Amino acid sequence: MPTTPEEDAVKSADEPAADAAVPDAETAPALRKRHGNGPVFFVIATAFAVLCAVGWGYAVMSYTGLGGGVYHQVVSSAAPSASEATITYEVNSRDGAVCLIRALDERLVEVGQRTVTTEPGNRMVSTTVETIRQAATVEVASCREQGSQD
Repeated sequence: MPTTPEEDAVKSADEPAADAAVPDAETAPALRKRHGNGPVFFVIATAFAVLCAVGWGYAVMSYTGLGGGVYHQVVSSAAPSASEATITYEVNSRDGAVCLIRALDERLVEVGQRTVTTEPGNRMVSTTVETIRQAATVEVASCREQGSQD
């Protein structure tokens, strides 16, 4: 089976040169000419890859989210009249929470807003928001720990 041009190039680079000044000296293989004689490049690349994998794993395992330690979930919401809307939601916080409640109309324009403070722990909260016209939905826009900065 004939050899490929790539194999011929590697074979010719591994063979000693015919017109070399010192005919007894062997030429280094093609890969050693390019990357050096020792495994230094391989060791450095492997150490870098292991360090990146450990760092990535640590970052993923320690990620807690951007919301801090307050979690909320809407249970129900209603807009019984044009002047008010009600919402019931569950909030869980370590040090108490301040939640912003928004009422929106059918075009998602804010028609009412209220800030509610809750005690620490897992709490079920029901509140009413005064609106300027009929609301289509009520949402918990955000919840944050009490005393935290915006």
